[in-house]
Parts: sequence; C-alpha cells; structure tokens
Amino acid sequence: MQESENSVPWSRWISAVFLIAGTCIGGGMLALPVATGISGFFPSTTMMILCWLAMTGSALLLLEVNLWMKEGAHVITMASTILGPIGKAVSWVVYLFICYASLVAYTAAGGSLLINAALNSAGWELSKEWACLLFIVFFGGVIYLGNRTVGRVNTILFVALIVAYFALIGTGVSEVNFELLKHQHWPTSFLAIPLLLTTFSFQTMLPSLTPYLNRHVKSLRSAVIAGTTTTLIVYLIWQWMVLGIVPITGPNSLIKALEIGEPVTQFLREHVQSNWVSISAEYFAFFALVTSFLGIALGLFDFLSDGLHIPNKGKGRITLSLLIIIPTFIFAAYFERIFLVALDTSGGFGDSILNGIMPVLMVWVGRYILKFPDDHRLPGGKVLLISVLAFFAFSLILETLIFTGYACSIFEACEAFARMQGDVGI
Repeated sequence: MQESENSVPWSRWISAVFLIAGTCIGGGMLALPVATGISGFFPSTTMMILCWLAMTGSALLLLEVNLWMKEGAHVITMASTILGPIGKAVSWVVYLFICYASLVAYTAAGGSLLINAALNSAGWELSKEWACLLFIVFFGGVIYLGNRTVGRVNTILFVALIVAYFALIGTGVSEVNFELLKHQHWPTSFLAIPLLLTTFSFQTMLPSLTPYLNRHVKSLRSAVIAGTTTTLIVYLIWQWMVLGIVPITGPNSLIKALEIGEPVTQFLREHVQSNWVSISAEYFAFFALVTSFLGIALGLFDFLSDGLHIPNKGKGRITLSLLIIIPTFIFAAYFERIFLVALDTSGGFGDSILNGIMPVLMVWVGRYILKFPDDHRLPGGKVLLISVLAFFAFSLILETLIFTGYACSIFEACEAFARMQGDVGI
C-alpha cells in the first residue's frame, strides 16, 4: 500500500496522540505504585522503560501489518490473512476477552464514581444499575458518533485528566523524601513486567487510527511514539512522587496498601497535609477511566465491524453500538466480579500474546514468507523481531509462573541469595 498523499491536520494528530496516551493511562495507574513500589524507584523505573520500549515496538510492528491491508482491516483480517485459521481463532478469543473485560471494569468503576459524586454533591442515592447504565449509555453513545467525535471528546477529557494529574502531583511534590527513593530490591522488579505491559496497552485500538490519520505513515508512527512517551513521562513522575512520599513499611505504607488491596491515594493523603489530594485523585481517576474506556470501545467497535462484516454506517452502527453497550452493562451491573477476577489473572497473558507475540509473528511471515511490500518496513530487521519476541515470551513465561504460584518460590530463593550477599531485603 502506498502512503496517502493527504496531509494530516495538526489537531487530528494531537487527538491521535491523546487517544493513545488516554487509553494507556487508566485507573490502574492509581494501583501501579503499590504493585511496583516494593522493588524501589530505580528498579521499577528500569522495568517500566523496558516495557515501554517493547510495547512501542510491538505497536509499530502491528502498524506495519495494518498498512499491508485494505482500509478498514482490523486484527481479525490481519491475523486470518497472515497466520491463517489458528491466528484468527486466537485473535477472536483474546481480543474480545481483553476488550470486554476492560470495558466492564471501567464501567463498574465509573459507576461507583458517579454514585459517590451524586451523593456528595446533591445527596442523591444512585443504584449501581442506574450508575452503570448512565456511564455506558453516555460514553458508549460517543463511540456511535464516529472516530472524529471520539477524538474531539477524548482530547477535552485528556486535557482535563492532565490538569487533575498536575493538581495531584502539585499537592505532594514538595514533600518528596529522597531517602525513600534510594530503596532498591531488584528480585521483585521482574514480577511487575506483566502488569507494566498492561499499563502501556493500546494496540486494540491502533487499527482505528490508520484511517483516522489518512494512512499517513509518518504521522501514524510519530503519534504512536509520542503517545507512549507521554504515558511513560506521566508514569515516571507519578512513581517518583508516590515512592518518595509513601514509605515501604508501616501502618500507611505500600506494603499495607498491597495487603488490603487499596489504591495508593488512600495512603498518600496520610502523608500529605492537603485536602486537595483526595479531590484531585477522584477527578483524575474519573478522567483516566473515561479516556481508557473510549480508546478500548473505539477499537472494539471497529474490530466487530471487521470480524462480523457489519457495515460501519446506518443500522450497522446501531447494531455495533448495542453489541458493546448491552453485554458491558449486564456484566458491570450484575456480574462484575467474574470479569474482574478473570482480568486480574489473564491480563499478562492477553497482552503478551495479542499485543506482543502475534504482531512479531505476523511481520515475520508477512516479510519473509509472503513477501509483502517493504515500502513502510520498520528498521531493525530480524534482530529487532527476535528481541521483541524474546521479551514477550519471557513475559508470558513469567505470567505463567505467577499464575501457578511458582514465581513466589523463585522470588524467595532470589531474596535469600541477595541476603547472603549482604543485600538488605524488604
């Protein structure tokens, strides 16, 4: 496919960057320091940068595959064309599960925030069902209006997210204790890789950006890099502040938050003398949830259109919208726990396979076996492909060890060895 000669307006490129960053920066950011902070700022930063490089690389590879296809092609068409029936089946199962589970989680959490907001601001008591319905109908309805509307709405929400983020950072940055940032425990840092991959996950909506940016390769690549880099900077500043304020041990510590499953903002306010922390955290969480919801829902909309051969216009748009809204509402309102448990245990599997291993395999087969055009080939050759594949294979193995419980034994052995060498454990 030749690159479109149509220029891309600057405003649309910015919207694409915000869509990518907004999809990555979800409500899970509030739990990120709890999961990674025990290893310390520098170890967790190293793992975060590695995951950023891997997910950015896999996204650029997926973009290369998408540009081989006709306009409107999504993961189903790409996988079935290049990897055959097995690739198509894996794409269907993993993609649908990741997207619906994420949308259910975001809708349930968004509904809870609406319940709190209605109670605190107007004294209204919304039921869980009504709160979830309001959230999914309002923001799901935005998807029906099309990519450009989603881009405009997401831009406004992302700007609001950044404002809330800086308000949250500004309340505590002056209270960072640099001694806390010196803590390092490398054996536990590797266990955070599967989680960190999910925090840079946006590939499910990447095929939707190709027509949005007129298949303009330079704009698409730069948007991907700018979007993931923005995410990385936001995460690093957040990690730096939280790990410099909240101690590892104690009554209001990272370990305590990990034990009881609370977001770090619950304990951050105990160490910062400002009422704005909780207020900013709630606004930030809401905008993070909505921007992530829009990105995932947009990708699922186009995925279903491609996989089910439903036209993205007229009655087809209504059908596609209902296929997203109805199942999401039912599970968010009545069966939330089923999907949340499944999401917790399989997020690493899904991202490692769908967003990591499969793009590499599709590029390898497309380049070296099917001999697709090399007009827009990502530099790096086979060395790059093998490196990215090895990283995601390691992540998949690590997630399997965590899921089966073997990772705990490995961690204990590493910790014992570190202590024998004079290192100080947590």
